[in-house]
Amino acid sequence: MPEPTFDEATLQRRFVGDLDGHFFVPGYQRGYRWGEHEVGRLLDDIQQSGNEPYYLQPIVVKRLADGRWELVDGQQRLTTLFLILQYIRLNALPTAHPRYSLEYETRPDSQAYLSELNPDDHTRNIDFFHIYKAYACIREWFNRQGNELQAAIDFYTAMSKSVQVIWYEAPTQTDSKELFRRLNVGRIPLTDAELVKALLLARVRDTPGQTDQAHEVAAQWDVIERDLRAPEVWAFVTKKAHGEATHIRLILDTLADAVSKPPVRGSRPLFHTFETLRPRIEESARSVWNDIQDMHSLLLGWYEDRDLYHRIGFLVAMGELFENVVNLARGRARSELEAILTARIRARLLRTADQIRELTYPSEKCTEVLLLMNVESIRRRTGSSERYSFQAHASGAWSLEHIHARNADPLRRAEQWTEWLRLHREALSAVPTDSEAERDMLIADIDGVLATSPLPENKFRELEERVVRILSAGGETEDEMHSISNLALLASGDNSALNNSVFEVKRQEIIRRDKVGAYIPACTRDAFLKYYTDAHAQQTHFWGTKDREGYLTEMLRLLDPYLTASSAA
Repeated sequence: MPEPTFDEATLQRRFVGDLDGHFFVPGYQRGYRWGEHEVGRLLDDIQQSGNEPYYLQPIVVKRLADGRWELVDGQQRLTTLFLILQYIRLNALPTAHPRYSLEYETRPDSQAYLSELNPDDHTRNIDFFHIYKAYACIREWFNRQGNELQAAIDFYTAMSKSVQVIWYEAPTQTDSKELFRRLNVGRIPLTDAELVKALLLARVRDTPGQTDQAHEVAAQWDVIERDLRAPEVWAFVTKKAHGEATHIRLILDTLADAVSKPPVRGSRPLFHTFETLRPRIEESARSVWNDIQDMHSLLLGWYEDRDLYHRIGFLVAMGELFENVVNLARGRARSELEAILTARIRARLLRTADQIRELTYPSEKCTEVLLLMNVESIRRRTGSSERYSFQAHASGAWSLEHIHARNADPLRRAEQWTEWLRLHREALSAVPTDSEAERDMLIADIDGVLATSPLPENKFRELEERVVRILSAGGETEDEMHSISNLALLASGDNSALNNSVFEVKRQEIIRRDKVGAYIPACTRDAFLKYYTDAHAQQTHFWGTKDREGYLTEMLRLLDPYLTASSAA
């Protein structure tokens, strides 16, 4: 069965106090089940809204042949609002009668009970029980307000003048059960995007003197949504590995924020985007649709442009909002935007070459510098189609990895010591040495302790010292160990034994990961494969002074456009 469409739906805003008519709750829905948490949150939210417009979740209805409204979605909210109005009528404003009624197909007595609320009958069935418990919550909430009468009057005023619902009237041919399943069983509520789409299509269809292009708009809408769902595209503009129910909301939110005064920051109010764009759509739906298409084209154009892709992607990965980049680009030629992005990265980096050399673990700036190095390394490969994967970057936690770790002091458990010795035993077997007899004796000693359990710490520390002596280039100072010239960007894992291993162990692990298709940042891979070391200084199995110098030289070369003026490398 095809998914229900909202393309011909009617959307309106309605104050709660203006809701009228007879609502029919069909038998495919469960009974009323809101508890203290849901009822209390609704009361608190309405009270805290003050006199400002406040939107509840949409009420989805379909007109029946006899004039009643089939209530497809919103039973819990409408029932609770009815109970609130009943409380206000009985305790503060006798004239505050609800203007609507609720009828339940499989629970006909519930309609009468909503009006009577007889406490003696609340245990007759499960629906009466939940209705009465909700009413008790409402009574207790008002009792806590101090001046109960005034609180009730203020609440009634709010429901009449500020609290609104999105009235969503589905086409009469809609399959109600399938629509209900989508909205409730699938837990996919109506979103800003769907509300915008429905209103946009309705307005495009109803524009006098112009051909109906609703089907064309709906098809293109789906194309935009599909394009944004591509993982690499989505991560590039949001730094998120996974998408949302509707990806096109990114474009809609950006368009809304362009006219919202002030723009929204942080959590967005319910249906803020829809309500912000609604007046524009009602004035000129085609103009809004053109803006949506233009922003889609702009976004994909940036994605296809390798230079812009890498610079924008880096800024977004560092926390820059997509809408900020859009504002930077507005009215500017590509060359101007490129210069602005370069300046923005430079302002973010805010380092001279000397300051880069002085960076040490665990400074967060090291992570930023290494990410920029990797991004720039790929961006400058003009003859290559390779791109830095912001999707892979967004998919997991990335950490600063010591290219060569000189000791395993952070390891505190016997199982960590055992794993560390196992890893280094494999490396010892592959590394040539001036004293094969010493190496073979060390391997034999490792085999001996690995066969014992538990492993004593003093024995591990003795073997650790001997292993590091053979598998290190020698002469490293503590500062050199933590210098950025000994750091690389790598997906973090929980293998602490590997994290505290010497270069050769990590080199073998990098090769293993590369063979199975794991994403390894380009500069991390190149460092472990000794791309940055002069040929005459190559020592494949060790990471020494010449390796660090070559790595740092390449780092400064790649970062040069973003270093401050006094920092020529």
